[in-house]
Amino acid sequence: MSDAPNPLLAESNLDYRLPPFASIADEHYEPAFEVGFAEQLAEIEAITSNPEPATFENTLIPLERSGQTLRRAAYVFFNKSSADSNDTTNALEEKLAPKLAAHQDAITLNAALYARIEAVYERLDELDLDPESRYLVERYHIDMTLAGAGLDDAAKSQLSELNQRISALQARFEKQLLADTNDLAVVFDDAAELEGLGEGELSAAAEAARERGLEGKYLVTLVLPTGHPWLASLTRPEVRARIMEASRSRGGRGGANDNREVLLELVKLRARRARLLGFASHADYVTAGQTAGSAANVADMLGRLAPPAARNARREHAALEKLAGAPVTAADWAYWAEKVRSAEYDVDTAALRPYFEAERVLKDGVFFAATKLYGITFTERHDLAGYHPDVRVFEVFNEDGSPLGLFLYDLYTRDSKRGGAWMNSLVDESALLGVKHSVVVNNHNVPKPAPGEPTLLTFDEVGTLFHEFGHALHGLFGSATYPRFAGTSVHRDFVEFPSQVNEMWMLWPEVLANYAKHYQTGEPIPQEIVDRIHASETFNEGFKTSEYLGAALLDQAWHVLSAEQADEVTDVAAFEASALADVGLDFAPVPPRYSSTYFAHTFSGGYDAQYYSYIWSEVLDADTVEWFKQNGGLTRENGDRFRSRLLGVGGTKDPIEAFVDFRGRTAELEPLLRRRGLTED
Repeated sequence: MSDAPNPLLAESNLDYRLPPFASIADEHYEPAFEVGFAEQLAEIEAITSNPEPATFENTLIPLERSGQTLRRAAYVFFNKSSADSNDTTNALEEKLAPKLAAHQDAITLNAALYARIEAVYERLDELDLDPESRYLVERYHIDMTLAGAGLDDAAKSQLSELNQRISALQARFEKQLLADTNDLAVVFDDAAELEGLGEGELSAAAEAARERGLEGKYLVTLVLPTGHPWLASLTRPEVRARIMEASRSRGGRGGANDNREVLLELVKLRARRARLLGFASHADYVTAGQTAGSAANVADMLGRLAPPAARNARREHAALEKLAGAPVTAADWAYWAEKVRSAEYDVDTAALRPYFEAERVLKDGVFFAATKLYGITFTERHDLAGYHPDVRVFEVFNEDGSPLGLFLYDLYTRDSKRGGAWMNSLVDESALLGVKHSVVVNNHNVPKPAPGEPTLLTFDEVGTLFHEFGHALHGLFGSATYPRFAGTSVHRDFVEFPSQVNEMWMLWPEVLANYAKHYQTGEPIPQEIVDRIHASETFNEGFKTSEYLGAALLDQAWHVLSAEQADEVTDVAAFEASALADVGLDFAPVPPRYSSTYFAHTFSGGYDAQYYSYIWSEVLDADTVEWFKQNGGLTRENGDRFRSRLLGVGGTKDPIEAFVDFRGRTAELEPLLRRRGLTED
């Protein structure tokens, strides 16, 4: 290591405390974590050794102030390991996982700390605390109780061992999935094999091959979900089949990157941990602290949605085969769905790509909608560096010109980036810590074309940009006194709600007219096409809902197992088949959005037993979209209400209370059923 100071050990002096990425090297991460571990444990020791009776001021306040070095190191490192990893960071992530779990246990299972928090909790009604401070006490007490703080020492030791092993396995699952995804990218020798793709897509495939030293060839890199967006355009069935086969074999084909044994052990250990904590299953343990409240409530909702979704998917499949005049497989579905969409609605989403040039979508679509709704504006900061040359940095301002924060935008796929799209925080606003502004990141995996070629997005990719920016807005707007409640720190089954609401602006007339213009001619997307898009909104929803529910129910199936039941499962494929058959979603042309061996959300991404949260949040989202439509849509008044009563509160209050404060009542299911075409009519 060099003699230069470790930049992770001090607050950044850059604007908005943006991490000094140019100064951060791989060698800095591990020492920063070690310092962070030691610092926070010393801070906790100072709290628990205080001879004074426990109070909010001498217990909760220093607890919230603790761990600043560790938080800073973790935010930067885990952004790096997900968006621009290498062999060093991959190995370090696997090494750090059990250490982080042990460190967390040293705090959450600390009997002396729990006793002090419990003492404050028991006197809560006597204390003159503001609502956010009161909620802080309640959440710490609930979470530490659920985490096992009340167990005896022997049980705590066993729990800590389980947590460390689980954490290590999750890191290994993600590492192996990334490696296998890269290994399984499909190489084609001739552009003719990729017939149906546009110039931009061919350029991206050629560029991906060139970056791997495969000059003159074409490389189709895999996305995280089962289906690949290019399957809708590729005309050759055998080519579609190759891509689908590669996608579905990830993590389950033997060899060094096989994830089957990893996930089976994870399921067993999670079930054992749940039993140790007094729960029948991991799903019961997880949902106890969420808005759902129980695995039974989750099962009830998913069970209501699965039958009509499966029914609609089979009807859709029959229509596809009628047009194709031949069997339609999972690899063929997207292609023939576009043909049916074109025949019945005269909409070809693949042909819409020229209207979705990425820069225009970002600035004239995503940013424009945010400006109209919230009054915020964006200025690119070329003087501030991101963690990779492709990352762009934007300064965000409130309507009055005051600074709001920084938004980092990382659009393109690369071998060092995990699949999917997501939002990360790098800096959280917190009044207690004197941090006035947030710094957030949006990551995507759009294939990068050759230099000089335009980046043309698919219809779904446009929706993803709006979705992820909804998370970014939540992170930027979230205003909290305490770090625990900053930004998007809300219940897992609520966190997708704001991002799903933001998707509505993608097709809002004023927004669409501003960004959906042909990249060559500048002509706006024809209104008749827009009308046909709206007319086809429930088209293929049987497929979309079924593939999502297949994954959500599969996640639940793994995690409702008791410890004894989990020990009996030895065959991943057989368990999957049985679980899908049990809910009527065992339909080969519609595989789950994620199969177990590449289900990163549930086996490495923190959504274990919580993948249901997308549709759980969508109930709130669909109801909110109806509210916006009933109240004038894209107006500053509506934006201010949504920001102040929901986005801006972060995690400072119960999320359902925040929703009711905004909406005026609890959410209703009917808007979601209508949106997804699941009503009887």
